[in-house]
Amino acid sequence: MARHFKRPDDVWLKPDPRFQDKVLSKFINCVMIGGEKATAQRCVYGALEAIQTRLDKEKSETLPRSSIELFHLALENVRPAVEVRSKRVGGANYQVPMQLNKRRQQSLSFRWLIEAAREEKGRPMHLRLAKELWDAAKNEGKAVTTKENTHRMADANKAFAHFAW
Repeated sequence: MARHFKRPDDVWLKPDPRFQDKVLSKFINCVMIGGEKATAQRCVYGALEAIQTRLDKEKSETLPRSSIELFHLALENVRPAVEVRSKRVGGANYQVPMQLNKRRQQSLSFRWLIEAAREEKGRPMHLRLAKELWDAAKNEGKAVTTKENTHRMADANKAFAHFAW
């Protein structure tokens, strides 16, 4: 009987064509809707170009020099350490805080950034994404607020941590 196992995404995932970055390639795949990868690439690269022009205009000591570094800083600022999961114990539901592995942290940070950009209406997606990434790099914005709320809920429910098994 053959054993089947799931290989990590980064084995098959090719780095993106412009920056040769696998994390950015994964982010582009998450932005993609309906298999339209070229549209997703245009959107993400447009956001990174908008960020780069803003970085060139504003000389800030706290922010990095390149847009790809700012992208990674934004991801790091949005990445959660814990989340709460619902557990049913003895007829009652408890919100149990649980540690997250790196893969889950990355997928949540991608999801929160993309959802925050999509919720805002009235402007092209690349500009909304650029704004959300910029805000996340400065520890502001909707995605960072979502992370802080998740951490706050986990902290409030740490009395139920012993239910994590």
